Amino acid sequence: MGDNTHDDSDIAALRQEYAAGGLAEADLAADPVAMFGRWFADVRAAGLHEPNAMVVSTVGVDSRPSSRLVLLKGYDDEGFRFFTNTASRKGEDLAANPACALLFPWHLLERQVRIDGTAELLSRDEVEAYFASRPRGSQLGAWASHQSQPVADRGALEDAYAEAEHRFPDDVPVPPQWGGYLVRPQAVEFWQGRRGRLHDRLVYRRGDGGWTTERLAP
Repeated sequence: MGDNTHDDSDIAALRQEYAAGGLAEADLAADPVAMFGRWFADVRAAGLHEPNAMVVSTVGVDSRPSSRLVLLKGYDDEGFRFFTNTASRKGEDLAANPACALLFPWHLLERQVRIDGTAELLSRDEVEAYFASRPRGSQLGAWASHQSQPVADRGALEDAYAEAEHRFPDDVPVPPQWGGYLVRPQAVEFWQGRRGRLHDRLVYRRGDGGWTTERLAP
């Protein structure tokens, strides 16, 4: 065996007893967006670092899943929005297969929100409006980085950034490959940790008549 072997028993013994609260059917809002708003307000009030950080999972043309953290930048009755380089791996995955999943891991409140949905590109007007609100450094970084592509070294990135600074001394336009996505939810699960691993899992599912809810076994 190699030098990196270790005793997995230490990891297996790691556990936390969840006892912060519960989630009953009577606690649910009429629709998942309103319910998400309640929990998002709770997690912001709790002071969680970057409460809008979410895991975005996609599946590529090779049928292999891929996950990464991005920041939620808005939500409403249509769905959940984020922005990125559309030529990145996740952008290529979504172009081939728009089905995706979002996960908000709010451990501080012993909660998770899981969203299954379909992504579609946002309009250029919406992309430009958001890009204009970003700090100048982030705007220049979007030009300097060809996301998910190999790069020779850190120096090459810094050179590309300096080149963008020189190229755009004033306003920075939106790079052609930079865009955003709206994830339209088909199912939204609210997970609340409970004692004895009997967690509460209540899920909304979209149907022809609107949203229905059901409880899942933990």
